Amino acid sequence: MKFTIGFRKATEQDIAFLLDLRRKTMSPHLRKAGIFMSEEQHLERIHEFFNDSHIILRDRKPIGLLKLGMKPGSLHIRQLQILPKCQGMGIGSKVLAVVKKRALQLSVPITLNVLLDNPARALYIRHGFQITKKTKLEYQMLCPMAVIAA
Repeated sequence: MKFTIGFRKATEQDIAFLLDLRRKTMSPHLRKAGIFMSEEQHLERIHEFFNDSHIILRDRKPIGLLKLGMKPGSLHIRQLQILPKCQGMGIGSKVLAVVKKRALQLSVPITLNVLLDNPARALYIRHGFQITKKTKLEYQMLCPMAVIAA
């Protein structure tokens, strides 16, 4: 199945979509981790680093979120969420390819955090991310420059 993905900057008009997306993609994993978030807490997370938020588009329709920011010495994926009905189609891989291209331009590795039971960890490992630290809630991961440049 052929499709195109794109990105656009998130706006305040996207809040309802982002809240629905967050509920569908994050709530099950958060519950497994023993974290129960209120609507207000979900909205706080949506607004956190909002300027770094980009809506992922498939054939020009919103299907996800990429929140990408700079940390000292790395390009950091703050959030990568794709609607469940659009998962397993290669979209995550296409998004990571775009992020890798940006990291290569900046000559920095990519970092991210992923909840322990989130199956997205397998996607990151397939793309060369390595676990650098494990906490009681999440893995901290790094995609080194050698993998990005390969």
